[in-house]
Amino acid sequence: MSYVTVAPAMLISAAADLHAIGSALAAANIAAASPTTAVLAAGGDEVSAAIAALFSGHARDYQALSVQVAGFHDQFVQAVRANGGAYAAAEAVNAAQQSVEGDVLASINAHTEALLGRPLIGNGADGADGTGAAGGPGGLLFGSGGNGGSGAAGQNGGAGGAAGLLGDGGVGGAGGVGAAGGAGGSGGWLLGNGGAGGAGGAAMVAATVGGAGGVGGAGGLIGNGGTGGVGGPSSALGGIGGTGGTGGVGGVLGNGGFGGHGGFGNALGGGGVGGMGGAARYLGSGGWGGDGGVGAAGGAGGAGGILLGDGGDGGHGGSAAPGVRGGLPGPGGNGGNANWFGSGGAGGDGGAGLAGTDGMNPSSSEAAGPGANGMPHYVENFGGLGPFSLTGGNGGPGVDGGAGEAGGTGGHGGEVGFTNFGTVGKGNLNFTGGNGGSGGAAGAEGGNGGAGGAGGQATVTNNGTIMGNVVVTGGNGGSGVTGGVDGGAGGAGGIGGVGHNTGAGSAMGGIGGQGGAGNGALGVAGGSGGTGGAGGSGGRGGMFVGNGGDGGSGGIGGTGGTGAPGFAGGAGGSGGEGRADTTAVATGGEGGVGGLGGGGGTGGAGGSGGVGGNGGAAGAFIGIGGAGGAGGIGGVGGLGGIGGAGGVGGAGGAAISGSGVALGGDGATGGVGGTGGTGGVGGVGGSGGSGAAGGLIGFAGTSGGIGGGSSGGEGGLGGHGGNGGNGGTAAGGTTTPGQGGDLAPGGAGGAGGGGGAPGGTSGVEGNQGPSGNNGHPG
Repeated sequence: MSYVTVAPAMLISAAADLHAIGSALAAANIAAASPTTAVLAAGGDEVSAAIAALFSGHARDYQALSVQVAGFHDQFVQAVRANGGAYAAAEAVNAAQQSVEGDVLASINAHTEALLGRPLIGNGADGADGTGAAGGPGGLLFGSGGNGGSGAAGQNGGAGGAAGLLGDGGVGGAGGVGAAGGAGGSGGWLLGNGGAGGAGGAAMVAATVGGAGGVGGAGGLIGNGGTGGVGGPSSALGGIGGTGGTGGVGGVLGNGGFGGHGGFGNALGGGGVGGMGGAARYLGSGGWGGDGGVGAAGGAGGAGGILLGDGGDGGHGGSAAPGVRGGLPGPGGNGGNANWFGSGGAGGDGGAGLAGTDGMNPSSSEAAGPGANGMPHYVENFGGLGPFSLTGGNGGPGVDGGAGEAGGTGGHGGEVGFTNFGTVGKGNLNFTGGNGGSGGAAGAEGGNGGAGGAGGQATVTNNGTIMGNVVVTGGNGGSGVTGGVDGGAGGAGGIGGVGHNTGAGSAMGGIGGQGGAGNGALGVAGGSGGTGGAGGSGGRGGMFVGNGGDGGSGGIGGTGGTGAPGFAGGAGGSGGEGRADTTAVATGGEGGVGGLGGGGGTGGAGGSGGVGGNGGAAGAFIGIGGAGGAGGIGGVGGLGGIGGAGGVGGAGGAAISGSGVALGGDGATGGVGGTGGTGGVGGVGGSGGSGAAGGLIGFAGTSGGIGGGSSGGEGGLGGHGGNGGNGGTAAGGTTTPGQGGDLAPGGAGGAGGGGGAPGGTSGVEGNQGPSGNNGHPG
């Protein structure tokens, strides 16, 4: 059925407006009648006379219709005005009747209010907000209780008012900051539900607890108990959520109220415990327990009625969170017990376990000391000299790094210098710079491998006569060292030494050192996922007849953490420069090969599923035992870490010749990308709960099955191959153009990691690194 709301004053005002509109239209029609109904002809001809007669006829027809419209308009205005008056008269009659009704109620309630302090009929007054005042009681015969007022800071909420013979209890007021919510009012003595408890107040100070939710009001003779209030949240650091309020007790014929949910807690604190479900009295089921907040237990279900009724189900446990109650999830609440006749309530499910932390690569600290430089050798010739060779001392290895410390840089190769002011006979003259030392070993716990030392420079300066063949070669760069066992980047290869010849013969730069391999060992496994919370036990069946409640399921295990990525391989050293100031052949050294990328860390194992709750016992005579709860599903294994990128290949050395041939050095191949980490092993399913024994007539409940194991984590992506080294540039002589060095291909991508058992997916192979550029010709 639809309802229409009418305001008489608006109808009367509308009638006046309509009358004014009609008057304006009538005046306009009268003003237009004379010039439009007797239009003069434009000329004396028949056509002009006919046109004038046509327009005049239209005007007369319009005037006739206007008279009819004006009559209808007047009738409509009279109808609206009459209806407005009728509605106004009806309003006056209703007001008089309401006054009589109010007078009658006032006279009836006056006696009971004077004697007992409450009306006979009517709802109780609400408590004012911010005062914590209780709601007023409802009428003795008929009326609901008033709602409690909210509390000021630190003040509990007001209790809801009690109902009379017929009516519902009032809702409890919300608690002030950190204070408890008010209790719900009781339902009517004969018929009525209890009022809900007020919500607990929020905690605003660090490491404090939110207010508890108010208790639900009890039901009347026939009526349900009120729901418990929600626990207050805590927004401050380390704060704990308030406990949920207990559900109200049911009436003689009625169910217990639901327990309130636990309040939300902030970081490091945790949520509040769920409130217990309210118990039934004689005939009725117990209320369900409230769910726990983060990491907190669920509330227990309420007991069933003494004569007949099922127990309430337990609330679910809260999921785990980092830093909250040791990272453990909350267990599910136990199901409520039945009394004489009835089934026990089911246990609540346990909360989900905490996800494992991702693997973390340690950072390398300062490097250890460098290795000793090689011994230099310098020779000057002012007389006659036969063929001979001269080599610089090799650089010493870098100092090994301590815990978390990078290995030291290898020592530089010793320089070689020969200056001729005299005459050197026929035969080969070989001058070679010392090789650079290898880098120092990386320290454990994330040290980077030491970089290789630079090769020594070899220089020949001829101010006299050399009749033999001169070969000047810079020392090779030292090799970088593999990263530490627990993770660390490979050391860069040393730069090849410069070969410099001012006489006839050849000058060659040293070969760049090979980059060290990365090591992703402390991509270690990501943290294992946490175990799911235990399911609550089922409630006991009625003592004579009734089934036991089923146990709650165990919580899901947490997902394993992702393995840390592998470290990058060390860059290959650049080839040394070959430089000839005369007609000698100048050749740049080859670049060093990039180091192998480190393997990615293994993904963390998934957490075990929680243990299922035990089934509740059946009634002593007739009944089936409760089934055990299913074990929780194991957590998914973590992703394998990404393989480290291969080291960049060293660039070929430059070649510079005064008037001879210049050959730039070839670039080196980029390092192979690291293998992706293996996916984490899937979590094991939790054990199922035990089934309970059956009654004298009946059978035992089945045991809960083991929870399913989750799939293993996906293998990590293979690392990208290192970029190929650029070919060395060449600057030839005036008569012979230089030839740039060849580019090198990029390193191959690393293989994808294997999937974790069982059922994990293998990772994807990494991309090949891009090739280097050709050297520029002279």
